[in-house]
Amino acid sequence: MNEFSKVAETLRNRPRTWLVTGAAGFIGSHLLETLLSLDQSVIALDNFSTGKPENLEAVRTRLQPAQWARCRIIEGDVADAATCAAACQGVDYVLHHAALGSVPRSLAEPRASHRANVTGFLELLEAARHAGVKRVVYASSSSVYGDAPELPKREDRIGRPLSPYAATKWMNEIYADTWGRVYGLECIGLRYFNVFGPRQDPQGPYAAVIPRWMDALWHGRPVTVYGDGETSRDFCYVANVVQANLLAATTDRAEAVHQVYNIAVGERTSLNELYHLLVVGLRRWRPDLNPPSPVYEPFRPGDVRHSQADISKARRLLGYDPPYRLAEGLELTWQWFHDRGD
Repeated sequence: MNEFSKVAETLRNRPRTWLVTGAAGFIGSHLLETLLSLDQSVIALDNFSTGKPENLEAVRTRLQPAQWARCRIIEGDVADAATCAAACQGVDYVLHHAALGSVPRSLAEPRASHRANVTGFLELLEAARHAGVKRVVYASSSSVYGDAPELPKREDRIGRPLSPYAATKWMNEIYADTWGRVYGLECIGLRYFNVFGPRQDPQGPYAAVIPRWMDALWHGRPVTVYGDGETSRDFCYVANVVQANLLAATTDRAEAVHQVYNIAVGERTSLNELYHLLVVGLRRWRPDLNPPSPVYEPFRPGDVRHSQADISKARRLLGYDPPYRLAEGLELTWQWFHDRGD
C-alpha cells in the first residue's frame, strides 16, 4: 500500500473538515471531488470570477447524494477578510487554490493578480491563524524559478521572477514562511508544473496550452506555438496534484512542514513533442479529422524557456509518487473532451 492509499484509508475512518478555496476552478474541483468521495466535510469557497458553477455540478453528479451533502458552498472573495474568517471556522485543513493564474494575464492586469494572489493569501493566513486551523497547503508555481537556468529545478535554487504572476507566488512562499515562524501556523507550499486534465478551461486568452490545443485540434483549427516549439515543460496530470495535496495536509513528519515542494512528474517535453502526442491521441478519438499544421508566432514576454522538476524532495518527505505520466493523462483528458460531446 503506497502513502496515498494509506492517507485515503485514514481519512475514511477519521473524517475531517476542509476548506478548499477556488473550489469551482480546475484543480479545486478535483480536490473537492476527492475529499467528498472520501466522506470528508468540505467548505467550498469561490467568487466565480474564473471558477465555473458547472465544475461543481460535474462533481455533484459523480458522487453519492450523502457525499455531496457534506459540501457547503460559499460564494465570496478570498481577498475579503470577513469572508475568509467565516469560511475558516471549524476547519481542520485548508487547501488554498483561489488565484488569478496565467503569466500573460498578470502582465496585462498586475493589480488584479496582486489582489487575488497576495492580498487574498494574506487574508486567508490571518483567518486560518485566528480560527485555529491545523495546516494550510497552498498552490505555488514553477514560475518562481524565473530566470534560474539549472535543470532540473530544485526547491532551494530560484532566480528572479519574470512576471507579476511569478512575483505573487514567490510572495506567497515568503508570507507562509513568515507566518510559520512568527505565529506557528503550519504551512506547506506546492510548486505546480503545468497541471492539466479534465475541466481545465480551453477558452479565452489565458487558457493553458494543453486544453487550448486540444480544443483547437478537436474542432479542426490550427494550434498556435509561441517560439520555435523547442520550449519545454514538465506536464503534470491533475490527479498527481490531488495526491500531493492530501499527502501534504496530513503528513505527521515534522521535517515535512514549513516547506515548499515541486509537484510534477520529473520529465521534460517540448511543445513540438506535445503537439505530436496530441495528434496521436486525437486520431484515436477522431480518426475522421486531419489536423492542420501548427502556426508559429514570436515568443511571449515572461515565458520561461525550459522547465523540469526535481521531485526527490516530495518523494522523500511526503511520499509523493505521481501515478500518471504525460501520455496517460492526455488520454484521460481526450476522453473528457469526447464525453462532453462538443
